[in-house]
Amino acid sequence: MKLVSTPRIEFLRTLAAEILHNYGRGRTIIAVDGNERAGRVSFADDLAAVFRESEHPTFRASLRNFQHSRAEQQRLGGDRLDVSERLYRVGYDYSTLRRVLVEPFRLGGSTGFVTEEFDPDRDAWIQPTWQTAPADAILIVDGAYSNRPELHGLWLFSVLLESVSGSESDRQYLADVHPRDIVSAVVDNTNADLPRRVLTDRC
Repeated sequence: MKLVSTPRIEFLRTLAAEILHNYGRGRTIIAVDGNERAGRVSFADDLAAVFRESEHPTFRASLRNFQHSRAEQQRLGGDRLDVSERLYRVGYDYSTLRRVLVEPFRLGGSTGFVTEEFDPDRDAWIQPTWQTAPADAILIVDGAYSNRPELHGLWLFSVLLESVSGSESDRQYLADVHPRDIVSAVVDNTNADLPRRVLTDRC
């Protein structure tokens, strides 16, 4: 379906064209990083819509649906961490993310994969829905801290959204990981209607 042209959609079309030019064949996984959840989700959803506009099979997932349960986070983090820092340090189940989503998606063929495993709002597991994809397909994963070392190498292309200042854990992530030096594209998303590519020293 043809999307209504806006400055935001045109920006995303340009970004999608760049990605398809470099990674248009096979299975491609894209990460959308950033400290503001609504902005990440909206950007990833709209980017997926742009890929689908060009009839490129596209799937969506969010790191928040691969979290540990609250009890497991408490066990792993103990009482020394506040809620935000606990989520940053021990909140995510990256092993399951790799096992049920990233690795089977990369395998191609008829191998099934799961795009969500846990509902953090209900603190409950999600009944898995197994999906398959054609040989050429894109998976877009949004999530906080998605360029940390544990996830290094999972994404063929990654976007860092810069907008509002975040929590102490967000600032710790920036200091620990320096995602600007890692990602494929830095985007100023302060005005979501007018996202703007930011050139860095790495570009």
